[in-house]
Amino acid sequence: MQLEQASEENLAILINTIADRLSVVNRSIMQPEDYQLEKYQDIKDLYDHIESQGQLSVYETEAFIQELARYRK
Repeated sequence: MQLEQASEENLAILINTIADRLSVVNRSIMQPEDYQLEKYQDIKDLYDHIESQGQLSVYETEAFIQELARYRK
Protein backbone atom coordinates (compact mmCIF):
# COMPACT_ATOMS: atom_id res chain seq x y z
CA MET A 1 0.00 0.00 0.00
CA GLN A 2 1.38 3.41 -0.98
CA LEU A 3 0.48 5.73 1.89
CA GLU A 4 3.40 8.13 1.50
CA GLN A 5 1.44 10.36 -0.89
CA ALA A 6 -1.01 12.73 0.82
CA SER A 7 -4.46 12.35 -0.70
CA GLU A 8 -8.05 12.24 0.52
CA GLU A 9 -8.19 8.51 -0.28
CA ASN A 10 -5.03 7.75 1.70
CA LEU A 11 -6.21 9.93 4.57
CA ALA A 12 -9.43 7.88 4.70
CA ILE A 13 -7.39 4.67 4.83
CA LEU A 14 -5.27 6.03 7.67
CA ILE A 15 -8.23 7.27 9.73
CA ASN A 16 -10.29 4.10 9.22
CA THR A 17 -7.34 1.85 10.07
CA ILE A 18 -6.56 3.87 13.18
CA ALA A 19 -10.22 3.72 14.26
CA ASP A 20 -10.20 -0.07 13.81
CA ARG A 21 -6.93 -0.47 15.67
CA LEU A 22 -8.11 1.73 18.56
CA SER A 23 -11.48 -0.07 18.62
CA VAL A 24 -13.36 3.21 18.40
CA VAL A 25 -17.05 2.51 18.97
CA ASN A 26 -18.35 5.99 18.14
CA ARG A 27 -17.18 6.25 14.53
CA SER A 28 -18.79 9.67 14.15
CA ILE A 29 -15.67 11.18 15.76
CA MET A 30 -13.47 9.40 13.22
CA GLN A 31 -14.96 10.47 9.89
CA PRO A 32 -12.10 10.94 7.37
CA GLU A 33 -13.72 14.04 5.86
CA ASP A 34 -13.44 15.77 9.26
CA TYR A 35 -9.64 15.71 9.14
CA GLN A 36 -7.32 18.21 7.51
CA LEU A 37 -5.29 16.96 4.57
CA GLU A 38 -2.62 19.50 5.56
CA LYS A 39 -2.04 17.37 8.70
CA TYR A 40 -1.56 14.20 6.65
CA GLN A 41 2.04 13.64 7.73
CA ASP A 42 1.16 14.06 11.42
CA ILE A 43 -1.68 11.56 11.07
CA LYS A 44 0.59 9.23 9.10
CA ASP A 45 3.14 9.38 11.94
CA LEU A 46 0.42 8.37 14.42
CA TYR A 47 -0.66 5.59 12.07
CA ASP A 48 2.91 4.29 11.80
CA HIS A 49 3.33 4.36 15.57
CA ILE A 50 0.05 2.56 16.20
CA GLU A 51 0.85 -0.06 13.56
CA SER A 52 4.24 -0.73 15.15
CA GLN A 53 2.72 -1.37 18.58
CA GLY A 54 1.35 -4.61 19.85
CA GLN A 55 -1.50 -4.37 22.32
CA LEU A 56 -2.34 -0.79 23.28
CA SER A 57 -3.21 0.17 26.83
CA VAL A 58 -6.33 2.16 27.64
CA TYR A 59 -4.11 5.15 28.41
CA GLU A 60 -2.33 4.89 25.04
CA THR A 61 -5.63 4.54 23.20
CA GLU A 62 -7.03 7.64 24.89
CA ALA A 63 -3.84 9.58 24.15
CA PHE A 64 -4.02 8.69 20.45
CA ILE A 65 -7.68 9.71 20.25
CA GLN A 66 -6.90 13.04 21.92
CA GLU A 67 -4.00 13.63 19.54
CA LEU A 68 -6.21 12.90 16.53
CA ALA A 69 -8.78 15.40 17.82
CA ARG A 70 -6.15 18.12 17.33
CA TYR A 71 -6.17 17.45 13.58
CA ARG A 72 -9.91 17.74 13.03
CA LYS A 73 -11.25 20.60 10.95
